[in-house]
This record gives sequence, C-alpha cells and structure tokens, in this order.
Amino acid sequence: MYTEKVMEHFRNPRNVGEIEDADGIGQVGNAKCGDIMKIFLKIDENDIITDVKFLTFGCGSAIASSSMATELIKGKHIDEAVALTNKAVIEALGGLPRVKVHCSVLAEQAVKSALFDYATKSGKVIAGIEDYQPDEDVHDHDDEQL
Repeated sequence: MYTEKVMEHFRNPRNVGEIEDADGIGQVGNAKCGDIMKIFLKIDENDIITDVKFLTFGCGSAIASSSMATELIKGKHIDEAVALTNKAVIEALGGLPRVKVHCSVLAEQAVKSALFDYATKSGKVIAGIEDYQPDEDVHDHDDEQL
C-alpha cells in the first residue's frame, strides 16, 4: 500500500522541528481529516532557503509528505521553491494511495504559505504567490489521476 520511500520518511522524517527566528512561517490544515502542517523557513540575503523545518499533526502520509517537501526545497532559491507541486512530492515519495493525495497538497500549500509569509514580511515579490489562498478542500485532489 505504501512505498518504501513513504515508510522511510514516516519512520525517519527529515527536518522536524521549529526555527525560532524563521523568516517565513506557513500553517495549513484540514478539519475533515485532522492533518495540520506548519513549515518554518530560514532564507538568506540571496533568497536561498538555508534551513527548513516542519511540525505536522497527522497520519503517516502527512508526515512523509511534509518531510519530503522540506527535502525538495532546502537549498533552493525561493523562485524554485514556489514551483513545488504536490505531484512532485508524490513522485519523490514513489507514490501515495489515492485517498492520501490530499497530504501532498497540504505539504505544497504549507510551503507556499510560508513563502507568502516571507514575501509579506520582507516586501519581496515572489511570482506565483502574490494572491496566495490555500484550497478550501484538499480532499478534492484525492481523485486526481497521477
């Protein structure tokens, strides 16, 4: 049911924790499933994500998706990070069960929410998140063909 990569990121998640002086913080959640993700970003003067941490309350797929999303954006320029998609998270994990696709959507949204927070605080413009709003119901993505 779950790939070995999903199980590895669930059992040994990367980048767990908080960054006290984070440059951007994003939190998303879904009342329907109870998953809540919070992403913390540390960004240098060249707009490179030098550190990223997460706190996730949720199922194994939510934890694995959060862990993988942090791995995919760490060391990247903010313009690269904003391009992160839930499909990229799923592919990097080797797949997710259809009913767990929303976990990857939450991970994408948490990253974008943190980048939006950074842009708001710093006055920087990040193409693609000027009017960022998270999806109302991430479960709508569970039926997507991947």
